[in-house]
Amino acid sequence: MTIELALYQPDIAQNTGTLLRLGACLGVTLHIIHPTGFPFSPRAVKRGALDYLEHARFAEHDSYDHFDAWRRAAGRRLVLLTTKASLSVYDAQYAADDVILLGRESAGVPDVVAGHADLRVRIPMRQEMRSLNVAVAGSLVLGEALRQTNVFAGLS
Repeated sequence: MTIELALYQPDIAQNTGTLLRLGACLGVTLHIIHPTGFPFSPRAVKRGALDYLEHARFAEHDSYDHFDAWRRAAGRRLVLLTTKASLSVYDAQYAADDVILLGRESAGVPDVVAGHADLRVRIPMRQEMRSLNVAVAGSLVLGEALRQTNVFAGLS
């Protein structure tokens, strides 16, 4: 089992494509929680995914409830990346069964979804700045989680 990444109702096709490419390169499955803010299709995400889409592993969930039922049945811990957390992504301890959840670019996740998180983390940054691009933020936290769980040792 390895860490996976989930996108809650992503708004921007290019960010989703970029994260699909990241997942393909690192061997990480991406979960896409519908509805998306764009018609999800290979054509829609091609700009960000380039020709990596055929190598990407991803699962689509019709709703957050469907995703959450899958996650609970699989015994996976939910790690939410949020600007509202106090714990730094670099102080958190990650496990191989974690699923890192990224919120919508425009609104994050609703409070009810945040309430399901087993762990909430944030990226430390300058106080006067609001947030990072979701693909950049996802890359940072995924990289730290994979480093901690020694996944990079298996990649060349």
